[in-house]
Amino acid sequence: MTSTTASPSASASTTASAAAAPPTPHPHLSFRSRHASSRLSLPLSLRLTLSTSAAFTTGLFLGTLYGGRTAGLRFRAEHAHRLPTSPTGWYLYHKSKNYHVMLGGLGEGLRMGAKLGAWVGVFFVVEEAVDEMREVVGREWWGRGPGGWGRGRWEEGMGKDFLSTVVAGLTTAGAFSVWNRFPLATAARIAKTGLLAGVGFGLVQDALGMLRGREPGYVKWMRGGSRTVDT
Repeated sequence: MTSTTASPSASASTTASAAAAPPTPHPHLSFRSRHASSRLSLPLSLRLTLSTSAAFTTGLFLGTLYGGRTAGLRFRAEHAHRLPTSPTGWYLYHKSKNYHVMLGGLGEGLRMGAKLGAWVGVFFVVEEAVDEMREVVGREWWGRGPGGWGRGRWEEGMGKDFLSTVVAGLTTAGAFSVWNRFPLATAARIAKTGLLAGVGFGLVQDALGMLRGREPGYVKWMRGGSRTVDT
């Protein structure tokens, strides 16, 4: 029987190559580092999936309650002139009513969930579009030339703040009013709601971003910081 012994030079080269190989980053840390400049440190695809799923679930729950109650009242009104007179008749009456309540609630829940999920998706897509537009403008024009808008260095993600969320809220509110053909007074109330929702949700995102180390541009501007592009 022959035994094979690795040479010291081969063993040393293997050890050196293993030591020189970069360590594999942890998947969680790698994900955080890739999306550090994104809102909530999450990419648009994930934020869109989570938000629309939550909106659909909420709409499904509320729509089921509303649709079931409405279907029950409609059933009672349609059968008020011919109520049953026997125990068997009352059993069939309630059985049929429960069927209509369940069917009406499920249908209305699916419709309301789909509508709410779609409008929430529009909101997040518009917010991301405004973010990207502001990032492009910031990188290209902020502080360039004697008439620049500021001084310093533009950092990735500084244009993603509550102002984009306000624009998204107002845009979604306006599109919702146009889609449903609301009168001017109703559209104004919806626009006010969109404005308040945009300010509130945007500031919450800014606060969470600052806790994660992403400081919005307007905060640096108010502190006297600067954000120009290095050329």
